[in-house]
Amino acid sequence: MSKKYGCLLAFVIILLFLSLACNLGQFAMLSGGVEAGATFSSPAKPLPKLREHLLEPAKEKATAKIAQIDLDGIISSFSSEGLFSEAMPSIENLKRQLEQAAGDTEVKAIVLRINSPGGEVTASDVLYNAVKKVAAVKPVVVHMDSVAASGGYYVACGATKIVASETTLTGSIGVIMESINYADLFGKVGLGMNTFTSGAFKDSLSGARPMREDEKAYIQNLVTQMYDRFLGIVSEARKQPKDLLKSTVADGRVVTAREALAAKLVDQIGYIEDARALARELGKAPGAAVVRYKHEHGLFDALGLAEASLKARQQPAKLELNLAGGSALPRLQPGVPYYLSSTYAR
Repeated sequence: MSKKYGCLLAFVIILLFLSLACNLGQFAMLSGGVEAGATFSSPAKPLPKLREHLLEPAKEKATAKIAQIDLDGIISSFSSEGLFSEAMPSIENLKRQLEQAAGDTEVKAIVLRINSPGGEVTASDVLYNAVKKVAAVKPVVVHMDSVAASGGYYVACGATKIVASETTLTGSIGVIMESINYADLFGKVGLGMNTFTSGAFKDSLSGARPMREDEKAYIQNLVTQMYDRFLGIVSEARKQPKDLLKSTVADGRVVTAREALAAKLVDQIGYIEDARALARELGKAPGAAVVRYKHEHGLFDALGLAEASLKARQQPAKLELNLAGGSALPRLQPGVPYYLSSTYAR
């Protein structure tokens, strides 16, 4: 081992020992507090503010700001891999950005750029609720990038206004839930599954046996209830009757930006600059700068990234392709309901 790497290893070990010492000191303080009759209900420390990164400078020495927040990729409650990945899940990070923008008096409006084909039902609903709460305090303008479909459109319904790019694909108002059935394969190779349940519907999505008709009706009812909520949110946000939506664009289809504008799913067609201009107009801040938030990465974040990188090197590379479309896209998790077009999930 070279001297350079030996020094680096020694530095990392010293940092880990210092961290361990700090944790032990905090534990000792807590233990002493318990012995003296204290409780564990100490007030939580507020999270540090996210750092601002300037995207567009202010005009005429204006102090007002427009905060741009980006929602990219599949909307999921599952965090990424890493030693400390649970400390900052993507949904919590987006909520934190929204809250900081809502609480900053200099931020007059928010541009939420969405480039997402959708995702999990609950994760999409959580973000929708966060956007709607902020929109009640100050204007939120959604700008749809390449795709803002299903769960991506669900989130957009919480905004004040929606701007779609000329080439955006959106809509896909619907719910999908699927599982794999391998009962026939088991029969061919002589395998079987012994399952013990507390009720007839406990293993309804099991792939080891064919589904009963009452199970199909049960699962379809779950999907229908979630779809009805989605439909109601779109109807309320876009001020369109449910029956009209259901008989036209709310049948799961993906639509172009022009089709979405004709169906009143969006307010206008434009680029990100047009969305920023609309945000300045709604926020009554014509000369406002545009900023984006960045998370400051500390020592533990760096160690987490290093651990994830090391794990990735130790495992063989694996890529699953969609044989029909030839693209590397995420697969649906069996038994999980999604606001996600099947085009992007197989």
